[in-house]
Amino acid sequence: MADDHPMVRDALAAALAGAFPGAKIAFAGTLAETQAVLENLPEIDLVILDLDMPGMLGLSGLSALRSQHPSMPIAIVSATTNPAAMRQAVEMGAAGFIPKLAAADRFVEAVRAILKGSVWVPGEAQDEALAARDVDLALRAAQLTPQQHRVLSLMAEGMANKLIAYEMQISEPTVKAHVTEILRKLGVSSRTQAVILAQRLALGPALKPAESPAED
Repeated sequence: MADDHPMVRDALAAALAGAFPGAKIAFAGTLAETQAVLENLPEIDLVILDLDMPGMLGLSGLSALRSQHPSMPIAIVSATTNPAAMRQAVEMGAAGFIPKLAAADRFVEAVRAILKGSVWVPGEAQDEALAARDVDLALRAAQLTPQQHRVLSLMAEGMANKLIAYEMQISEPTVKAHVTEILRKLGVSSRTQAVILAQRLALGPALKPAESPAED
C-alpha cells in the first residue's frame, strides 16, 4: 500500500483487511520506500500505488516500477479524474486505475478483479468512452522510457534543460537527447506542444504564461 497520506493508507488497508481476512499489508509513503519493499518482499501479490507522493513525478514513477518489476501487478489509486491519464496508466502496464473517491465496496470489487487477472478502469476511462485523440495520445505517451517520463514531467513544471539536468543528475546534452525523443514519440515539434499534451494527461501542473519554456 503505497500512499503518503496515513489516513488514506489506513482506510484502504481496513477495506482490504475486511475483504481478505489474513492478508498481510506492507506500507510505503514514497517511491523509494515502495522500491525497497518490493526488493525485500518479492512475493507481494499486488501493489496499490498513489501517483501523487514523493518521488513519483506522476506516471514516471509507475514507468520506473514497471521497468524494475515487469511481472508485478500494480493498481493505481489516485485523486486524478482525468480519463486520458487513467487510460495512459493502463497502457503503461498498470493493472487498473481506481479513483480515490470510489466507495469502499467499489475499491474492493476492483482489487478482486485485478487479482483475478483482469484490467480494471472506471467506465469513463474505457476505450469506447474516450475521445479517439486521447486514446491515441495515451498510446504514444506509453512509449516513453522512465527517464523520458521524468524529463517530460519536469518540462511540465517549467524547468529548462539546465535545471532538468541538475535535478536528474545527468548532463545537459543527455536531457536534450531525451527531449528530442519525447517530441518524436509524442508526434510534436516543440517543447510547448509536448507540455500541452502532458497537461492533458495530468502529468504536471498547468504553466503560467511567463513560465512557458522557450528552449527547442
